[in-house]
Amino acid sequence: MRQQTSFIFDLDGTLTDSVYQNVFAWKIALDSEGIPLAMWRIHRKIGMSGGLMLKMLARETGLEINPDQAKRLSDKHASAYKGLQDQISALPGAIELLDTLNHDKFKWCIATSGGMDTATINLKALGLDIGDVSLISRDDVQYGKPDPDLFLAGARKLAVPIEDCLVIGDAIWDMLAARRCKATGIGLLSGGYDTGELERAGALRVYEDPLALLQHLDEVASHP
Repeated sequence: MRQQTSFIFDLDGTLTDSVYQNVFAWKIALDSEGIPLAMWRIHRKIGMSGGLMLKMLARETGLEINPDQAKRLSDKHASAYKGLQDQISALPGAIELLDTLNHDKFKWCIATSGGMDTATINLKALGLDIGDVSLISRDDVQYGKPDPDLFLAGARKLAVPIEDCLVIGDAIWDMLAARRCKATGIGLLSGGYDTGELERAGALRVYEDPLALLQHLDEVASHP
């Protein structure tokens, strides 16, 4: 018997227009610690966990970021992101897409590499509260993307096999993590990665944004 498709959504850049606010918040945090990094370097790491992002940036630039400084940077990022929350909005079609999935009885959840503080800001932009949605945050798993922990936790929360899940994300880290756990990755261009990058990372299909995905939902989703 064919299994119904279930959906696991990334949050920043996938359902909310928040990637560049996220980049700017990290830039503010890094500048405050005297760490000069161009914003394009930060952008290329958005989508993985903050801790892993800082480790990779440190390795690429030769900078040393000790654990205490990493904690300060994370806290400063969260504070700066909160200050930008009025700029964050739902991406075109995001609310309608989730409403359609609810109407058609599809299971879905959100799995974000951000913490609960930033997740709450993004859910507010979608008109949702924490109690309205099945949510897995970075606080709930041991490893962040591109490790598949978040998506595996999402499948467990939905009580479905990970192989029956579509992972919807805007970053190569989402697609790599999906491939590692044998989920099907669907890429969106709304986070700043291009089609080729997302496909090379494992995306089966790539759409512009949630609205385009909604318009082509029958291409990727199946009912039992």
